[in-house]
Amino acid sequence: MDIWEHLYERAKAEYHPEDVTPFITAHHVVCAIEAKNGEIFTGFCIEGCSGVMNLCAERTAALNMYLNSGQTVIKRLIAFRNEPPRSDIEGSGMPCGACREFLMQLSYENRNTEIMTDYKSRKTVLLGDIMPCWWGAKRY
Repeated sequence: MDIWEHLYERAKAEYHPEDVTPFITAHHVVCAIEAKNGEIFTGFCIEGCSGVMNLCAERTAALNMYLNSGQTVIKRLIAFRNEPPRSDIEGSGMPCGACREFLMQLSYENRNTEIMTDYKSRKTVLLGDIMPCWWGAKRY
């Protein structure tokens, strides 16, 4: 089993869409990340009708990493809904803009985070490649 399969299986275990209340849904997008030291952390999205509560799976996984280990550097990330990322579906596996920004702010080293874009072929993209000329680079 390669690291991507391991990450996929860990994230897949979190996938069980549910209505927490009539206003809040969760577990319909999942994520697994590999921290710099090799530990794996998972997360799932949680969304409320007001929008104030919304938290993506990628940010939840990164927060789990930080809260449970104090780490801020992510080596690899996979995120998906009901199936692994596929290159024939535009944007499949790609973090939203808020998540991209959060990951960059969490550590400048995260520009080297590999993001899975096609599970079958193991195609990835680096966070830094989808965040060119990031505004915060000089502050690091």
